[in-house]
Amino acid sequence: MGAAACAGLSALPIRSNAGAPKVRIREHKIPTAASGPYIVTMAPDGNAWFCENKANQIGRFDPRTGSFAEFPLPSEASQPLGIITGADGNLWFTEVAGNKVGRITLKGEITEFPVPTRGAGPNGIILGADGNVWFSEIDGNQIGRIRPSGEITEFAAGISPGSKPLSLAAGPRGVWFSEASGNRMGHISMEGAVREYQLPTADSQPRATIAHPDGSIWFVETGGNALGRITADGRISEYPVPTPNASLRGICVSQAGHIWFTENVANKIGCMSAAGRMLGEYALPTPAAGPRAICAAGPGRLLFSEYDNGAIGEIEILDLGGSMTDAR
Repeated sequence: MGAAACAGLSALPIRSNAGAPKVRIREHKIPTAASGPYIVTMAPDGNAWFCENKANQIGRFDPRTGSFAEFPLPSEASQPLGIITGADGNLWFTEVAGNKVGRITLKGEITEFPVPTRGAGPNGIILGADGNVWFSEIDGNQIGRIRPSGEITEFAAGISPGSKPLSLAAGPRGVWFSEASGNRMGHISMEGAVREYQLPTADSQPRATIAHPDGSIWFVETGGNALGRITADGRISEYPVPTPNASLRGICVSQAGHIWFTENVANKIGCMSAAGRMLGEYALPTPAAGPRAICAAGPGRLLFSEYDNGAIGEIEILDLGGSMTDAR
């Protein structure tokens, strides 16, 4: 375990509209250099857990103390990517190159479960409403489900060929997923029935997804340079981001109900209201930091990964600006 090297500043948005939150941004360097942090999630122990894609480790960050711990994976060069807290209180993660789903306890004990389909490329991962963990197979073109016992079931029927399912978000009756190459959003029921919804913008490249408290699913369109929103009945809206070619990657919902997202190439964090109104964009302290995933980390706080900078970023929301009652 090591103490974090931390840089920080108060940030005003470089582009802003009325109601833009005021924030303070800090960066916490991960002990292992060039570790390639990717998906980050909060766990019941109050820590943030994340995948170190390049270093082949699972990392743990304590936002209260700024300290880190790192846990090497048993399988070499497995490229961990997605991570989520399961119903059992453990962290579950995907190994893209290792073709496994892993489980790590809060004490750091790791178990790996091979995915039945060879070269499936397990990628995104989410806890479903049924208490099971669901994951995408970007190369297998399937959605997988793993029970707490480690039993894996794969679902291929209904997913268009070459769709490359990527990020997952849980709904009350199933799991939503983005199709990065298919230019669609998909929904799979707990029984495995799939429906697909074509996006209005061609080659929009939907990636990260997040469930909103209003029942909708929000997602980034990396190719379309916009945020998308899909309702439970499949109605889709798209909201452009002002910075051109920003390379949108991660997305989360704050306690105020705002949509926060990362701009990988633009090196910014963006904020949009739940009504689709752009509120602000915030430059990161380190140039070319490569912001990827982002998650809510309690009241007035967000955490995000800096893949190229090898750091965990922290956003303290000093002024919440608007609220969840923004009119649509």
